[in-house]
Amino acid sequence: MPVFSLLKSHRRLTVIAMIIILCGLVGIWVITQNSVVSPVSKVDAPTTESAERPALTVTLTTPQLIEWPRIVVANGNIAAWQEIMIGTEISGYRLSDVLVNVGDTVKKGQILARISSDIMVAELAQTKATIVEAEAILAEARLNADRARKVESAGALSAQQINQYITAEQTALARVSALKAKWQADTLRLAQTRIIAPDDGVITARMATIGALAQSGQELFRLIRNNRLEWRAEVTATELAYIKAAMKVSLVLPDGTRAKGTVRTIAPTVDIQTRNAIIYVDLKGHSTARAGMFVRGEFELGIDAALTLPQSAVLIRDGFNYIYQIDDSHHAMQTKVTLGQRRGDRVEVTRGLSAMTRVVASGVGFLADGDMVRVVDATALPASTPLPK
Repeated sequence: MPVFSLLKSHRRLTVIAMIIILCGLVGIWVITQNSVVSPVSKVDAPTTESAERPALTVTLTTPQLIEWPRIVVANGNIAAWQEIMIGTEISGYRLSDVLVNVGDTVKKGQILARISSDIMVAELAQTKATIVEAEAILAEARLNADRARKVESAGALSAQQINQYITAEQTALARVSALKAKWQADTLRLAQTRIIAPDDGVITARMATIGALAQSGQELFRLIRNNRLEWRAEVTATELAYIKAAMKVSLVLPDGTRAKGTVRTIAPTVDIQTRNAIIYVDLKGHSTARAGMFVRGEFELGIDAALTLPQSAVLIRDGFNYIYQIDDSHHAMQTKVTLGQRRGDRVEVTRGLSAMTRVVASGVGFLADGDMVRVVDATALPASTPLPK
């Protein structure tokens, strides 16, 4: 029994010791948690100053009222004012000479090519000789007819003989007239062996080849008359109302240079498929414009005052244009605007903006509506100094 009592007493002390150790561990854990949670709770309570920290440093600009050229932009093809197709009117003769090539500038009456004319020269000489013979026969017939008329009243010749002499005279006269007509036709055919330029211009195509057999109506050359070009611009029915004859036009050519022109005429109809009208613009010479070019041009309507901003101040989002205005508390307010024409690095604002509005000049893609910003004066910073963060 005493041994049993001793064992029970020892077990009770062990349990008590374990309870004391457990309580100590719990106390240490509570103290540790208090020391960790307390600083976090302090951080989680933000101050007003940290909540209003600026999102971005920006510079501001105000709209500028400037003289703005009013233009209508259009596209179209450059074409020849008149393109002449040059051919021959005779057939069955070979080309003996071709004197010009594509790109050559020619004058009116200049020989472009020759057709072999040896046969026609011989035929013309033969016709001329036949005319001389017919004229001799006519002279003899005329003398006989004159004698018959003189003796007609005396009755020396019968009426039948007199009619024969007069008929012979008329026949000889008709033959001479027919031969002279043939001589004129042969002369004309001989002249047609020379292919000449009908007007001043530049050769744009050459189908003539030495030795080829010429055919009547066959195209041998193509010529831009007077080297005169025109721009055929397509404009909408709405834009058509602003365009008038004699209006100045500026074209941007593929090489970056500009060509000047003047509106000559406006097509009287609008295409039912495209709903566009054609404007014919005469181009001035001495430019790099070539027929067949597809170019953009600007019709100069005049000059008006326009409210403009730098393009960097405009944000395009979801298909709309926005700017950011800054209120007195330095908060950005997103504002929807309507834009007009662009010119250089500036854009016209036609709606949604007043002249005294303070607008973020650049970096608008990093802003959201309601963001607080830090405003700095861009003129006070050197060009190479980045804006402070």
